[in-house]
Amino acid sequence: MNKQDTPFINLEPQAAKKDITIAVAGNPNTGKSTLINTVSGARLCVGNWPGVTVEKKSASFEFQGRKITLIDLPGVYSLSPYTQEEVIARDYLVREKPDVIINLVDATNLERNLYLTIQLLELGIPLVMALNMHDEATRKGFRIDEEKMASILGCAVVPTVATKSEGISRLMESAVKYADHAESHHPGVISYGEDIEKAFSLVTEHLKDKPEIITSHLPLRWLTIKIIEGDEKVLQDLPATLDAAILTKATRHLRSAHDDDLEAMIADVRYGMAAGLTREALQKPEKRKRELTEWIDAVILNRYAGIPVFFLAMWLMFKLTFDISGPFTDWLDGVISGPVSRWTVAIFTEVSAPEWFVSLVSEGIVAGVGAVLTFLPPIFAMMFFITLLEGSGYMARAAFVMDRMMHTIGLHGKSFIPMLLGFGCNVPAVYATRTLENSHDKALTALLIPLMSCGARLPVYVVFTAAFFSAYAGTVLWSLYILGILLAVLVGFIFKSTLFRGETPVFIMELPPYRMPTAKNMMIHTWEKGKHYLIKAGTWILAISVFVWFGLNLPWGVESKKDSYLGKTGQVLAPVFKPLGFGTWEATSSLLTGIVAKEVVISTMGEVYVSKAGEEKKETPSFGEDVREITVTFAEAFGKAAKNVFSTFGIATLSIEVEEETAGLRSVIAKAFTPLSAYAFMAFVLLYLPCFIFLVAMRHEFGTWKWACIAVVYQSVLAWTAAFVIYQGGRILGY
Repeated sequence: MNKQDTPFINLEPQAAKKDITIAVAGNPNTGKSTLINTVSGARLCVGNWPGVTVEKKSASFEFQGRKITLIDLPGVYSLSPYTQEEVIARDYLVREKPDVIINLVDATNLERNLYLTIQLLELGIPLVMALNMHDEATRKGFRIDEEKMASILGCAVVPTVATKSEGISRLMESAVKYADHAESHHPGVISYGEDIEKAFSLVTEHLKDKPEIITSHLPLRWLTIKIIEGDEKVLQDLPATLDAAILTKATRHLRSAHDDDLEAMIADVRYGMAAGLTREALQKPEKRKRELTEWIDAVILNRYAGIPVFFLAMWLMFKLTFDISGPFTDWLDGVISGPVSRWTVAIFTEVSAPEWFVSLVSEGIVAGVGAVLTFLPPIFAMMFFITLLEGSGYMARAAFVMDRMMHTIGLHGKSFIPMLLGFGCNVPAVYATRTLENSHDKALTALLIPLMSCGARLPVYVVFTAAFFSAYAGTVLWSLYILGILLAVLVGFIFKSTLFRGETPVFIMELPPYRMPTAKNMMIHTWEKGKHYLIKAGTWILAISVFVWFGLNLPWGVESKKDSYLGKTGQVLAPVFKPLGFGTWEATSSLLTGIVAKEVVISTMGEVYVSKAGEEKKETPSFGEDVREITVTFAEAFGKAAKNVFSTFGIATLSIEVEEETAGLRSVIAKAFTPLSAYAFMAFVLLYLPCFIFLVAMRHEFGTWKWACIAVVYQSVLAWTAAFVIYQGGRILGY
């Protein structure tokens, strides 16, 4: 890497500003997030851009005694307002006017990245180019003349390797000096040729004396270019300012001599500039070696091997996610429901707290916290592996491989991955939809995810299959998963022709080279993705758990759950489920609590079906014994996780065993249901309302309850209809 300073850096700061705002702009996959995490020490603040649900990331830190704020703009290929991300990036740069722009450019793909650079220079904001991934370019034998690029573009050019923190200090020094001396470091004005420049001059002369333009503080040359291009968004904002006759006069010659599509003509000039600058500044080796990425892609993207490799990769990720997290989920569940619950009861009993309050804290609040914490291992494990696949470059290939298959339901290949993850847990699967750029694709994928049978439904399946279908339990279980997939295809067709009408847009995705992401960045991105669940969803789950406690225990002192508010609600709603074969208050109450989490259905059935009066009272362990148990079981969880990773068949944590304590429940269920009504009940559990945390996750991802409400309505109708067809159809057939 060239360590020499370029001439523009040797300046003495004079009237230095106290705070500096820097916008970080670049194409996708150029390392913007890595750079910001490296510079700021991962002190990212995450919010939303005004009026949209696209995440806004920023970081503030001290550098040379100055407060620096970095704004991470969405990754875009241009500033043309065709996508939400492009509009966000452009509006921020034009209206907020950061002190300086750091433009990240992939040194291995110079020409393509320079198109955005040229558009950024048009804004007139001081710009510093970070020639990132310089080490990869060097390994390929590329030689880039940074000084020549700086001279032609009129901006600082600093080679960097963000993953190794190389060039970062010099980059920040250049950015600070450019911000302090903005008047001396306006970017170079790039000529578009005599004909186009004449048109620019005519429009500029017309605009520069307009009061509206002066007060708007919009970059005049940029505004001129946008008007000539016919940018609809800009023209809508300036309806009374622009004289149509002036625009016609300015563009008449261009339209007659060149083409009516002036935007395409100007874009061609930019591409030509990018190509010319690349030829001037970049030297490539004469003999090009076949790169590792090409060797791997020959297999990964092969028309015959691509899909099997994809399913193998997804199976491996799925297996590792739940096999590793499963033992820790069980450990957390045991700690919360055991020692922590006992300690809570002991503490509040010691201070003579009322019995109802002790029950509320231990069974409502502590249980609610436990529900939140037990989801953490699979969510963080899944986010870790998604980050690994994204950072390595395979996620883009996976979407490419599955694209044709997913088009049958109007989606892209990228949508397949969140849906596949839904078989493990629907909640992290919804968060995985953030990898989808198109808002319609994201919404449709999220609506279909709940039809993928998650692991939380398995306890229901296991108890019912053990009670009614023990001889062919595997086949029954498999049929439920297939039912969900088939209905997802059907619902996808329906939604694509109603809520999401229109042609599926062409799917274009960059296939970045394979890279091994650093451990630090893996941890940072995993935490960023997982903490949303912990903070947002956690508060809601805790609240709904307390609400369920009140439903089961009020009026206080009721001896039978049937007389509780939840039991009475179950009695009112039971007739709705009678045509489905399970119109009892017990089954209805269990389904109501299952809205919190599907595994709660079985625990509620245990409370309402099975009497606990004759249960043997166990001796309470001492505090020391509890601590010892926590330590021992944590070590055992590590051992089980390691064993699961090397298991040779299936996904170990999803093979739920039928435990002894459910034996009494199974015998009662065998009397309360028939095989036909039992299968209808399992189908209903598969399809009905998503768990509440899933709805919260949808609210968080989309910034509105709209899609969550649609999911509730359509799944309620779908579940009732499917269970009705199964039960009544089975009766007609004589089952």
